[in-house]
Amino acid sequence: MDFFKALGSGIKFDRKKFQRDIQLFEKPTGGPASLNAGANCEPGAELDFFAEAKPVAKANPAEETNDGDDAAKSEEEEADALEPFHGPSEVQAFRDQHRIAYYGELSVEPVRSFAMLFERFTFKAAVRRNFDRLKFTKPTPIQLQALPLALAQQDFVACAPTGSGKTLAYVLPMLHILSEPQRVGYRACIVTPTRELATQVYELLKVLSQGTKFRINHLVKARPTQEGKETDQVKKYDILISTPLRLMYEIEHDLIDLSQVQYLVLDEADQLLELGYLQQVDTILAACTHSGLRKQLFSATIPPEIEDLAQSIMRDPVRLFIGFRNAATEDVEQRLVFVGQEAGKMVEIRNMVQRGFAPPVLIFVQSIDRAKELFHELVYDGLNVDVIHSQRTKAQRDNVIANFRAGRIWVLIATELMSRGIDFKGVNLVINYDFPQTVQSYIHRVGRTGRAGRKGIAVTYFTREDAPYLRSVVNVIRDSGGEVPEWMLELKPATEEKSKLLKIRPPPRQPIITKPSAVKWKMAQLK
Repeated sequence: MDFFKALGSGIKFDRKKFQRDIQLFEKPTGGPASLNAGANCEPGAELDFFAEAKPVAKANPAEETNDGDDAAKSEEEEADALEPFHGPSEVQAFRDQHRIAYYGELSVEPVRSFAMLFERFTFKAAVRRNFDRLKFTKPTPIQLQALPLALAQQDFVACAPTGSGKTLAYVLPMLHILSEPQRVGYRACIVTPTRELATQVYELLKVLSQGTKFRINHLVKARPTQEGKETDQVKKYDILISTPLRLMYEIEHDLIDLSQVQYLVLDEADQLLELGYLQQVDTILAACTHSGLRKQLFSATIPPEIEDLAQSIMRDPVRLFIGFRNAATEDVEQRLVFVGQEAGKMVEIRNMVQRGFAPPVLIFVQSIDRAKELFHELVYDGLNVDVIHSQRTKAQRDNVIANFRAGRIWVLIATELMSRGIDFKGVNLVINYDFPQTVQSYIHRVGRTGRAGRKGIAVTYFTREDAPYLRSVVNVIRDSGGEVPEWMLELKPATEEKSKLLKIRPPPRQPIITKPSAVKWKMAQLK
């Protein structure tokens, strides 16, 4: 019996019992513009499943400032936002203030604001209108320097915390550099490790390019070719977004031509340059033969070995870092919870439910089997829960993501599939049910909350067996501005051999089974 077909998308809450919470959760608040359907349907209150809803605090009228003062302040801020830099020392002070560090030959100054960017570079009127419609207020630290750097058409590697706006930092300059649509084939190519991230980038590009006549091929969708030969329709496309495996297949079967690509972006570059993807990326790089090709690599984590590899495929690249290398965003409150043995994790989850929590919640586990087991447990606990992993079809995964963004799913269980790049703006809590296998995995997981300046909480469960690997996560928490007990800082780090082994193979763990019905289901799966 198909497990997911039998259970559907998860057993729902008793709608009558929790009607008030459901109404609060599903009511759109009219928040900032979003690119994703349903993303504006964020909670109008912090929901507590077992208590009264806690309404969001409203501004005290007595504290509101005078309209005249606001107007004067706004004019002053606008003037400051356009004020040019006076010499290298002021530029460096500005970079230090925003924790921008770089290595290599960087000749282009940062920008103070989007207004300064648009004053320095003349964007198409349609792109400006589309940008204004998205209501971005001020650039994030990575955008302050990466936007002008990309517009200067220089190779660079950019490392910035999750949720800091890296996608905009390469999509906006791309439209300016391409200038006008041309019928010569693809001139820009964006490669991402997952379909979900590719779709997210496509949605942003689609909004920003409205009215420009640029044509974008989202290669994870239908293929615009026939029987192995490139058609004239393909040459109408200017921008390509794809996953590496699909793109390698197209290249090897002569279904696509990348010889005109002048702008190549590798998003989540550290993952794309690891062994599992390296052959595919090599094939893509070899197919991009244009003499003016520029490459840009973006990620929240760039280990030294990946940094060295990146430099070998680029021309005099600038390496751009925001804050500490390999650190999580400061907007996430990171907690470590000792649970003893594996069974303690379910105890902690159920305690959290009894205390009450604010959805949406994202829970990470180390394997597909464990995702299914935890889903089965939480379904029978009556939670509005679903699960996403690579064995689900593309349609199922797209549906789950849309429902989670719209608030129809309150708890989502995921494998590493969802840990990179996907932008869930409303996630209040991330739970690392299984201890992450690498520091990079930890940073990307916790980065699903605390995005775009919002606060979030990330909780990581650890058992006695996980203790030897605790030090690496403790260092990330400390470098991100979090507090950790002194005794954790004195822990001995795992040996290099153990760390490499953990990266390749997750540790064996006891099955997540506590209910009789779950035991029967697991036995049926094992037959």
